[in-house]
Amino acid sequence: MAKIGIYGGTFNPPHLGHILAAREFQRALELDLLLFVPTYLPPHKKLPPDTPDAQTRLDLLRLATENLAFARVDEVEFHRQGESYTVETLRTLKARYPHDQLYLCMGTDMLLSFDGWYQPQEICSLAQVAMAHRTDADEGALADYAHSFGKRYGKKPIFIPNDFVEVSSTTVRRLLILGGAEDELTLPVYQKIMADGLYGTGRDRRGLPFELLKAESLALHNEGRVRHVIGCSETAAALAKVHGADPEDAARAGILHDVTKALSGAEQLHLLKTYGMIVDDFLKTHTKLLHAPTAAEAARRVFGENEAVCSAIRWHTSGRANMSTLEKIIYVADYMEPNRDFPGVEELRALAYRDLDAALLLGLEITREHLKSQGAPMGRDSLEAIAFLKTGKEAT
Repeated sequence: MAKIGIYGGTFNPPHLGHILAAREFQRALELDLLLFVPTYLPPHKKLPPDTPDAQTRLDLLRLATENLAFARVDEVEFHRQGESYTVETLRTLKARYPHDQLYLCMGTDMLLSFDGWYQPQEICSLAQVAMAHRTDADEGALADYAHSFGKRYGKKPIFIPNDFVEVSSTTVRRLLILGGAEDELTLPVYQKIMADGLYGTGRDRRGLPFELLKAESLALHNEGRVRHVIGCSETAAALAKVHGADPEDAARAGILHDVTKALSGAEQLHLLKTYGMIVDDFLKTHTKLLHAPTAAEAARRVFGENEAVCSAIRWHTSGRANMSTLEKIIYVADYMEPNRDFPGVEELRALAYRDLDAALLLGLEITREHLKSQGAPMGRDSLEAIAFLKTGKEAT
């Protein structure tokens, strides 16, 4: 009796995380064969814009897995076409391999949504569920979940601790636009994507009209961030009209100010390396602030924005001494756009249209008090901004 792993997904695109996970499944389960089963059409989620057609995704997966001797790409869901339900795939594979043990391989996020899958009870009767998880996962929580899973479906999942690369296809698609995706893909896959302009890589994003820029920017954000970004852009344009800055520059800086924020701290550091940027030790250890320099450089490299826009994005989290009017506007707009809600925000909003410097100082001081309450330090750039606003001189 052979042991056969089934590793399904959209693989959109297939990346090194998928390859390393496959190696871990093969090793831990002692698989004789691992089948990559690309989804033709996922039933539970809409494929994002710029997704290649199904045949192209299949071709990319073949390129990604060409050096895995224990694996092969199976077209079972492509032959069926239409929406791809796991239970139907397992029925077909069980009929093909009636005397072999099937293992359904997945990650933590997939398993946690398992109860909502179509026919989960039958899935568990057809295959043993195996889940890869990070080695730093809560072992107690995993044990509790395994127990409840076993009670519902009659068979506990197998948990496989591992240290494979924790990167999503969503992140890789963002990095294909922003830069840095080459390190997350096999070379043949990366070359194919770039040569054919897949995932929007062939599109020139420099100097776009605002509505097109807005669409491109929002596509790179997590959904929960969209309202804030739009609010910041609209608030910045309104403040620019009051304080004599260019409303177009303000709107563009606002719509791009968080364009890299969806990336994790490690991915931000990777993007800095890709861009050849150097930052101080404070930013390296406070990675939540890194989206300011990386977004500014993305605005310059990817979107071709002018220096005033890029500089406003660069300083929107920390401020600095002697800021330009546009820099002040983006900092304040980010702080008090309509979706923000915290003690003092109404005072800041009222102040912003009367006295921009006073609003900037209030925002910086609110931040300083918040950090102090958490026992966290404030960066030098922010401290110098406060000193300059109070004295008109840079801190020494």
